[in-house]
Amino acid sequence: MAVRTLIVDDSPTMRALIAGTLRRDPDIEVVGAADGPLQAREMIKALDPDVITLDVEMPDMNGLDFLERIMRLRPMPVVMLSTLTQAGADVTIRALELGAVECCAKPAQGCVDRHLVDSVKAAALSRRVRISDAAHAPVPASPFQPRANALIAIGASTGGVEALIAVLGGFPANCPPTVIVQHMPATFTTSFAARLDRLSKPTVAEARHGQPLLPGHVYLAPGGTHHLEVGGTDGQYRARLIPDDPTSGHRPSVDRLFRSVAKVAGKHAVGAILTGMGRDGADGLLAMRAQGSFTVGQDRESCVVYGMPGVAQEIGAVTRQLTLGRIAPALIDRCRA
Repeated sequence: MAVRTLIVDDSPTMRALIAGTLRRDPDIEVVGAADGPLQAREMIKALDPDVITLDVEMPDMNGLDFLERIMRLRPMPVVMLSTLTQAGADVTIRALELGAVECCAKPAQGCVDRHLVDSVKAAALSRRVRISDAAHAPVPASPFQPRANALIAIGASTGGVEALIAVLGGFPANCPPTVIVQHMPATFTTSFAARLDRLSKPTVAEARHGQPLLPGHVYLAPGGTHHLEVGGTDGQYRARLIPDDPTSGHRPSVDRLFRSVAKVAGKHAVGAILTGMGRDGADGLLAMRAQGSFTVGQDRESCVVYGMPGVAQEIGAVTRQLTLGRIAPALIDRCRA
């Protein structure tokens, strides 16, 4: 059955572009297009769509305020669309925290936006999971000292913004060096790294090519044109940004990150695969486990989309499957000296 989608955007041109992009896929049906929240509210009642695409900036009521109302009164899958600006990215990250399933850049004239199409499909398969206060695991009360050569690698996609905030909220300030791939458009990863930095005890920033990976630091793969890998020897790890074609359908790819970690860190590494659509990261996590790494998969009940961790579990890549609130303590405990 086709995914019944309602478009909400104040621009007639943008509504037409979004509709045209989505209608290219036979598995998506555009059931309506609203020029703002007031019209959208009536159309939601009348059409009962499976997914809404929502503009961040609109007259009468901005996208964040409308999203909050949707999630409070009629929770449903929402894909946020934003312009490729820093201000738009900041608001979009906040929208993902409030419960939007995915974020996409607005489509351009004449471009086929596969990410938008895939995001709408992923949203249709998502579950609304409330990240309770219990999911934000407390930082260990006992003094933490990372063991030599410890390294943490994490991969996430749909639903990963809330999940990563919860996981990193349980990391101590002197956590082992941690590398993350979160599927996200290029403009948004800078804002997301800054948001994680404000909410976490460790220092969080986008990874830079060649920089050493240090304790107390978390490195987020920049979105766009490069893969994040880990290089180095004897525990002297360094970030490598590799310009290359997509792997497992993504760039950056979780599989590329995990495979590099398996090669350079092996038994010293721990890996976690979180909520997300598809299977990116499952094979890489299996490679990590084969080299002696401790690996964790997020469980079905706490995932927005049980895709990536589900495949990892099926192929034997997961040492332990845990609910979101137990992942940070498990990762940190395995890295304790």
